[in-house]
Amino acid sequence: MAVKIYHLTSKYPSSEIYGITSQMRRAAISIPSNIAEGRGRKGRKEYLNFLNIAYGSATELEAQIDIAKELRFGDFQAYQEIEALLLEVMKMLGTIRSKIAS
Repeated sequence: MAVKIYHLTSKYPSSEIYGITSQMRRAAISIPSNIAEGRGRKGRKEYLNFLNIAYGSATELEAQIDIAKELRFGDFQAYQEIEALLLEVMKMLGTIRSKIAS
């Protein structure tokens, strides 16, 4: 999904390089990065904390996608694909968080 965000945002106006382009890329990269970092930690509590951070980044990306769509940046079909992937990632994170928390 992060790679798709990079491809999508590469077509955004150059004036947005330090704006929504940067924000979306950082949120997209933050999701797998926090999952990996949490998995590398020793305890369940730490892992859960990083999964929560990853989920927060996913919701942040969700809001940024909505804004970019309103601004009519990018391709509608690309958004549909990315939104489907993001929903799948959020569901997986929710499931993993529930299992680790119990």
